[in-house]
Amino acid sequence: MPTVAFYTLGCKVNHYETEAIWQLFKKKGYERVDFEKEADVYVINTCTVTNTGDKKSRQIIRRAIRKNPDAVVCVTGCYAQTSPAEILAIPGVDVVIGTQDRAKLLDYVEQHQRERRPINGVRNIMRTRVYEELEVPYFTDRTRASLKIQEGCNNFCTFCIIPWARGLMRSRDPKAVIRQARQLVDAGYREIVLTGIHTGGYGTDLKDYNLAMLLRDLEEQVEGLKRLRISSIEASQLTDEVLDVISRSNVIVRHMHIPLQSGSNTVLKRMRRKYSVEYYAERLAKLREIMPDVAVTSDVIVGFPGETEEEFMETYHFIKEQKFAELHVFPFSKRNGTPAARMENQIDEEVKAERVHRLITLSDQLAKEYASRFEGEVLDVIPEERYKEDPKSGLYEGYSDNYLKVVFPATEEMVGKIVRVKITKAGYPYNEGQFVRVMDDDLPAPKKRAIV
Repeated sequence: MPTVAFYTLGCKVNHYETEAIWQLFKKKGYERVDFEKEADVYVINTCTVTNTGDKKSRQIIRRAIRKNPDAVVCVTGCYAQTSPAEILAIPGVDVVIGTQDRAKLLDYVEQHQRERRPINGVRNIMRTRVYEELEVPYFTDRTRASLKIQEGCNNFCTFCIIPWARGLMRSRDPKAVIRQARQLVDAGYREIVLTGIHTGGYGTDLKDYNLAMLLRDLEEQVEGLKRLRISSIEASQLTDEVLDVISRSNVIVRHMHIPLQSGSNTVLKRMRRKYSVEYYAERLAKLREIMPDVAVTSDVIVGFPGETEEEFMETYHFIKEQKFAELHVFPFSKRNGTPAARMENQIDEEVKAERVHRLITLSDQLAKEYASRFEGEVLDVIPEERYKEDPKSGLYEGYSDNYLKVVFPATEEMVGKIVRVKITKAGYPYNEGQFVRVMDDDLPAPKKRAIV
């Protein structure tokens, strides 16, 4: 039986697509082995968000070539899409395919095995107008299922290379989304995370159909779906119609990831973001009106070209005022080929590092404040795995619907199920909990053990 090994760099979408590519190999009779083992075919799914992503991708490609010089080494993903020639210049790379035509990958592998010549299967992504269907009926990770609903982005923010790697906005056919959601629920998943390159933009290219309608249809038409999470949504996509669907829903969770990038209007303008801080705050207020306990998490870029101390402090105060539940803080990183990389007034690395540190300290404080609201409350948690910091303790970790990471006594049979847990001690990054009961009644209750 031929073997295949995968390595995925980058985002949730890449992880989803690796699972889809694995399905193609599986149908052809391949066995999946660990990347560190010798395999007949290696597939490296690359990332190009930063120059570091490119570098890491090259390191992993070389590692695969060293593992088995006779293997067919295939490179796919965003870096493959933007720089195929650079990748083909690495001796030992056999097949390069970008962020489309993944169904052809096996044909290319077989072609290479016959002809022994490198194959460049990358086409111009900007000409692609149709969403590429990639089915994933289940995941190797068994607790949360991602469901990709769209591809590409039309925003062209000045710091971002992704439209060039992924192309323009393409939404997936709603019937295909619902069909796959049913498959995932039938495979035992309680939670589905809607994902994409610009997830909240779903439907902008469809006639008479939008994100609000998709959310409503998923709840109405997918029997057994317990939790629905949106991986990321822009403030401008939290329309009144979407908010109305959220307010009526029994499955959309109390967590929204709404990228901010900066809390300064002048920086947002230079980034070419399409909103003001006032508009962002107004959408957040409306969301909190209908969902008072919502956890709002966000992304922030620190040290964007020209960012003054005043502009940074505007961001700092805005974040403090809005009481985010957690932030992902990134120092601005020059991405070759983007307008921001060519801008004047690049910020000194030390200044960036110091600002990042200040924002992370604030984020930790806000995260603790948000978590403390739930001390003594009983939350629904899906245990995902044994507690990483002490795997032998009998403790498991998982996320509540409002994205608190909770550690509590559980058993292996509970992994992937919905469990009621009382928060005994709030904190960050972990909250401690006490098992109350399993929502799925067919499971035995675990023996209660106190957290030491």
